[in-house]
Amino acid sequence: MSRPRISILTFGCRANQYERDAMERRLRRDYEIVDESADVYILNACTVTRLADRKARQAARRLRREAPGAAIVLVGCLADAVDRGLSDFNAADLTAGNAWKGRIAEVIRSALSGTCGRLPRAKPLPLDDDRSDGPRDHVRALLRVQDGCAGACTYCLPTIVRGPSRSKSVAAALAEGRRLVDRGFSEIVLTGINLAQYAPPDGRLHDLAHRLLEIDALRRLRIASINPAGLTDALLDAFAADRRFCRHIHVPLQSGDDQILAAMARGYTVADYEAALGRARERFDDSTFGADVIVGFPGEDEAAFRGTCDVVERVGFANLHVFRYSPRAGTAAARLPDQVPERVKRARTEQLRDVWSPIRRRLLDNRIGSTQDVLVEEGRNGRWHGHTRDYFYVSFDSATAIPLGAERPVRITGVTDNHLEGVSDDRDGSR
Repeated sequence: MSRPRISILTFGCRANQYERDAMERRLRRDYEIVDESADVYILNACTVTRLADRKARQAARRLRREAPGAAIVLVGCLADAVDRGLSDFNAADLTAGNAWKGRIAEVIRSALSGTCGRLPRAKPLPLDDDRSDGPRDHVRALLRVQDGCAGACTYCLPTIVRGPSRSKSVAAALAEGRRLVDRGFSEIVLTGINLAQYAPPDGRLHDLAHRLLEIDALRRLRIASINPAGLTDALLDAFAADRRFCRHIHVPLQSGDDQILAAMARGYTVADYEAALGRARERFDDSTFGADVIVGFPGEDEAAFRGTCDVVERVGFANLHVFRYSPRAGTAAARLPDQVPERVKRARTEQLRDVWSPIRRRLLDNRIGSTQDVLVEEGRNGRWHGHTRDYFYVSFDSATAIPLGAERPVRITGVTDNHLEGVSDDRDGSR
């Protein structure tokens, strides 16, 4: 008798991606994990913006057309938002909030038995009980060590539905990291909803970093995203102590105007933000930075928007994620006056990308002629692809086959379509 077939469609942040991997681990013993032709489709959905909600609805409608006999299960932040009356979603047979991800086998059994509607709210399992075997067919694995948030950013719905901050112990995170490396993952990416609030009883983020870097076979350690308050001297010292700790740091900015930051309740000023990045640059001059920016937050006038553009120019971000502000029911920002028209948000989004594009191009051009260590993530027909330690994507030629997950020194010869081109230095061999 064949096992039921389960497919997981994931939307949104790295925490959701980690939770997908963790759900697959929990289900793999009793079910076949597939990409299509499933008996049950799990929509692991995000609710950070209205666009995120819409993507999940579109996926559900497509599945109804293509797989009318399959059950559709909505899990994650969007499911919690629906349960709280903060969003609508009528396309799923069964809805289960984030806490049910740790009990996903129960959810699947309910779906296969024909249960419909919403599962009752559940208490989340301790993070120490949650672990992942890593994603299929990748060399980089996420390690979620924190969930929830003790902050109250006025625009943020996910922190409302995920609840207060929780941390995985250093001991449990280290054990999971060792298992991931033993399974062949070359790079670990630490992730959470707000890593700056990582605070288990047995250490802090810098303690975890030092312990993970004791794993000899680990080639790279990276932080997915961290707010400015998390860039402590102790963490920066950990970055500086071992070159395997990748010095590309994603630090959400959200706005380059102090009044807008105060209205967002971000807890820092522009000067605080730039000082945090400056401390990193003092310790290692090869650091690069990424950021998230929200355009069109209520009250953002031309001067405030110009301030954001100015910060982007001063910092010189290697990566920039630009989002149009999206009012979310249940958040304080949705009730603020001076909402910015959508046409203005769209125009400012394009203007900011125009400001950032030449910055990105200069950073790429500056690497021409250098040799960069590239973590090989895929390859075929003598053409290989991967990322540098500062997270630039590289395509390169090699005269010899390279095992996935190896690091290879690559001489950068040019820039094409916003990524680097190069040639492997075959004399050094794979590492």
